[in-house]
Amino acid sequence: MQIDNILDIGPALAPFLAGLAVAGGILALFWSVVAPNPLKARIAAAVLEGGPAPILAKGSVQSLRQQPRRIYQRVVEAFNLSRFLSDEKIVNRLRMAGYRGQAPVVTYLAFLVLIPVLMLAISAFYAFAIVLKDQPLLLQLAVVLASGYAGSHLPPLYLSNKIKKRQLAIKRAWPDALDLMLICVESGMSIESALRKVSAELSASAPALSDELIVTTAELSYLQDRRMAFENLGRRTGLEGVRAVVTSLIQSEKYGTPLGQALRVLAQENRDMRMADAEKKAASLPPKLTVPMILFFLPVLFAVIITPTIIQYVMG
Repeated sequence: MQIDNILDIGPALAPFLAGLAVAGGILALFWSVVAPNPLKARIAAAVLEGGPAPILAKGSVQSLRQQPRRIYQRVVEAFNLSRFLSDEKIVNRLRMAGYRGQAPVVTYLAFLVLIPVLMLAISAFYAFAIVLKDQPLLLQLAVVLASGYAGSHLPPLYLSNKIKKRQLAIKRAWPDALDLMLICVESGMSIESALRKVSAELSASAPALSDELIVTTAELSYLQDRRMAFENLGRRTGLEGVRAVVTSLIQSEKYGTPLGQALRVLAQENRDMRMADAEKKAASLPPKLTVPMILFFLPVLFAVIITPTIIQYVMG
């Protein structure tokens, strides 16, 4: 009897998985329609205001002043999660993903509670009322607990993917930013003016890097130790290329060493690193294509070659 129940798990889970796939497709379609387009908003604001630099500065200030929603604040207070609001690890990871201020921290902590609970409720409804209602209780509990466990990992997974995408965007635009910064520094600009000019020039093509440079410019203005502003830039991005430039900027501030030559060398190194990454991806392409070619191309090729022979043999 138990073996028959185990064998019936596959057909019983099929409607559940199909429902999840349909729900995911509908959610993706809905989100693609209602989700805001940040680039379109930045372009529209730049047209209205007459330039990208003031828009970036105003947008950064607004992102720091935004307040969390009441429901998220209540969830954090109900589960006594306020002690994690000042957790440096969570705050730094949110900053690396581009979320600044207190509101993203509260929202993230609330999602750590709400998403597992929501997954538990949905999976319990499907397991006990629709899909697995005739299955053993142990199997139903296992499905519900597995869904809750998966839901607890969804917010950190989303945050990790957001950090990787942002780091990739910054890494691609960083050599061009160094070239622009080198031109500004050699023309006689100060480092604050150079960062402000580079952030304005990269506002459309590299908004993530532009925002980070805007924040660095602001920190250089109000922090007592300018070294902290440069170190915060390297900490927020988490990239080795940015940290190397930060080290050069700190040495230039401390010892008065010329910055132009260092920026030229670092820009060339970052450009070589970007080219090396592209060559690495191109070199890894043939092994990745081996399995799809075996699964999809070779059967069709064999069918095209062998089918005429089979037809001639049958007809003859």
